Amino acid sequence: MTAYKIDTLCVTGKPDYEANDKTGAIALPIYQSATFAHPELGKSTGYDYSRLKNPTRDHLEKLVASLDGAEFGFAFNCGLAAITALADAIILNEKKGQVFHVICSDDLYGGTERFLNTIGQKLGFETSYTDTSELSNIKAAKKENTKIIFVETPGNPLMKVTDIALTAEYARSIGALLIVDNTFLTPYLQQPLSLGADIVVQSGTKFLCGHNDTLAGFITTNNKKIAENLEIITKTTGSALPAFDSFLLVRGIKTLAVRMERHCENALKIVDALQKNPRVKGILFPGLPQSKGYEISKKQAKGFGSMISFYVDSVETVERVLKSVKVIHFAESLGGVDTLITYPATQTHVDVPEEERNVRGITNTLLRLSVGIENSEDLIQDLEQAIG
Repeated sequence: MTAYKIDTLCVTGKPDYEANDKTGAIALPIYQSATFAHPELGKSTGYDYSRLKNPTRDHLEKLVASLDGAEFGFAFNCGLAAITALADAIILNEKKGQVFHVICSDDLYGGTERFLNTIGQKLGFETSYTDTSELSNIKAAKKENTKIIFVETPGNPLMKVTDIALTAEYARSIGALLIVDNTFLTPYLQQPLSLGADIVVQSGTKFLCGHNDTLAGFITTNNKKIAENLEIITKTTGSALPAFDSFLLVRGIKTLAVRMERHCENALKIVDALQKNPRVKGILFPGLPQSKGYEISKKQAKGFGSMISFYVDSVETVERVLKSVKVIHFAESLGGVDTLITYPATQTHVDVPEEERNVRGITNTLLRLSVGIENSEDLIQDLEQAIG
């Protein structure tokens, strides 16, 4: 098989994938069918019922797996659905009542933390949060029953960078699975499986879709047992992504490479402008040479992404910015062509107690920016007039 580059794969899909459609359609057909007819007793076309397998979703799953360099890929109806399915897949064959210790980044999406602290706890996951950008912290958090290390890198919203290869090596040494949330950088910029991770999760809602018009979540892995369990979970719970949403993701991924290049280009220009604004009191971005994660990012990723967090001088400035932006939208989520600004304290991390937020650095003067693909000069001008 020809080893195509990732920007070609984004457009064409997996090279050896044989399409179900025989018309030659360039756009992937939407198989909006709940059920599929059998040729005769004991024979199947490979598709029986869309909860189990659907041709449109099948194409998407193979596409995302190919981008991640994975054998197996699974598409779910949002990122948290993917994380929930993965948790179920991990414990599926374990003894009832067994407790798994999870070492987890203290800088990750608030919804993931909410899951681990509520439903995850009921499922038997005991979680310790630590700064995974330092391997010594991970080692200090280890317990006898540590079975999972879960990192989001760069982190959300503090942009902490974890050394994936180093963490993977340690995870193997203690018999733990390394799970990496790769939402911020996508397979185009970062390849966690090639760096030693066991499983990659990502919210397809974000950069993979790229247009803020559907929800999706993905799991990719080369772990056959986890993949077999995920097939059972998908079949049983019905959390797989529907056909139309799968079509939208395939369409979005076709432009992933060119979008990510523009996202990254714009982000660097905006960081430069923010550094010159006296009301900006700190910038969290892996692409700053003085950033703690700068060298690691250069080593394990081919770009710094387009997520920027920054502190301003007061809550009054926060309120003015969120009220005054015009080109930029004050909204949750990230990764779309539109630039979005988010207030973590009341949006993404509202379920984290305020005292804990402040300890971590998620203060009431922190803003998070998801840089889109608009003209960078317009974005900079909008930020400047809003910040004052």
